[in-house]
Amino acid sequence: MAHETATLAAYVANLKYDDIPAEVAERAKVLTLDFLGSAIRARREAESTPSLLKMLEALALDTRGESTVFGDSKTWTPAVAALLNGALGHSLDFDDTHADSSLHPSAPVVPAAFAVGEMVSASGRDVLTAIVAGYEVCCRLGNALDPTSHYARGFHPTATAGTYGAAAAAAKLYGLSETQIISAFGVSGSQAAGSLQFLVNGAWNKRYQVGAAAMNGVIAATLARNDFIGSTESVEGKHGLLVGYTDDAHPDKATAELGKSYETMKIGVKPYPSCRYTHAAIDALIAMRREHNLTPEQVKRVEIGLHRNGITLTGDAATKRHPRSIVGGQFSMFFTGALALDQGSFGWDDYGRLGDAAIDALADRFDVVQDSRLEGRPHPFGARVSITTDDGVHERLYADPSGEPNSFPDAQAMQQKFLTLARPVLNARAEQFADAILSLERFDRVAKATQLGRQ
Repeated sequence: MAHETATLAAYVANLKYDDIPAEVAERAKVLTLDFLGSAIRARREAESTPSLLKMLEALALDTRGESTVFGDSKTWTPAVAALLNGALGHSLDFDDTHADSSLHPSAPVVPAAFAVGEMVSASGRDVLTAIVAGYEVCCRLGNALDPTSHYARGFHPTATAGTYGAAAAAAKLYGLSETQIISAFGVSGSQAAGSLQFLVNGAWNKRYQVGAAAMNGVIAATLARNDFIGSTESVEGKHGLLVGYTDDAHPDKATAELGKSYETMKIGVKPYPSCRYTHAAIDALIAMRREHNLTPEQVKRVEIGLHRNGITLTGDAATKRHPRSIVGGQFSMFFTGALALDQGSFGWDDYGRLGDAAIDALADRFDVVQDSRLEGRPHPFGARVSITTDDGVHERLYADPSGEPNSFPDAQAMQQKFLTLARPVLNARAEQFADAILSLERFDRVAKATQLGRQ
């Protein structure tokens, strides 16, 4: 390991908007819009939202401030806005994913950038620069942690590496020096936390811990701004992130081609509101259903092969076959697969079919197994689907789910996804807000754009 913390800090400190390739800045805007659609709908509909708001009220943290919580009519203090936007944007499990690191970059990064951007009266260009800086930091650290090893240790990379990404975004908007950013990363190392234990009972921890990563990144950068001395070598040190959180660190991946190759362009978006490891199988099931005119009655057995990470998150038959909570459904290959095969589609409103006898019966015909053909590939999100009917066995291997960079949706599709989520909350203002985010670089103050995202 060789000074990864300082190298990343220097990158964040020195990054300028004009250094960012045009296609990277454009992608950052689209990813931001995609994330905000989920946050806006979750403000109204995610079942965990009332608990979050009651907690803030009970602790007198619901103080009015100047920061936007998207889909909310009230303005909040910056740290709380980061917490809520991060938790809300991750609640539907419809937010973007970076395949190599197996994390959701926008969930911690975008809330931190907007919270501090509004606080310091930053321009749209400033905020976009901070978002790209945050994406690059958290994705690269996720790569370095090695997601398979990180998962095996029970960690959730969006919450761990994501804390550093949020700190990077906040630090960039504060204009911190390299030394100060090293301190912010040092504080981040003490706050990087996120457990996979939520998988056992469909708990809401996953949503909260990602919101906490956004908030903790803001706090870390704000401490550093005020001369707080954080630990050095937070990434590579004796007790650093790459020692304590993985058994198979790849420190070179944290800085390889930094500033030349953009991990931002490797971020994919979700066509379905569930764990990304379910998506290639859902794509295949919908395609095979259409191609062979399949009905549930014709299906005798379905076998789905996944990468070992997918088994960890979605394939445990004992706990995943018949989920009853939304989180349980989001992380069930059985439920999401049965739903897709039954109706040929899958959207947020379909969680109303949790507990549906027809879906449970179809899920009983599913087996989810680890498939060695999906190991060792550049990305871990592929799936093999085998459907047995009276007519024989139909099989497909999808190396990648739809929405990855090689099949990234066009601008119209991305805007339509946003509007489908945001219109029920923002009504006619949804189109105006989408236009503002997609032209964010034109705003001299980012608050002029974000205020359009309030209910």
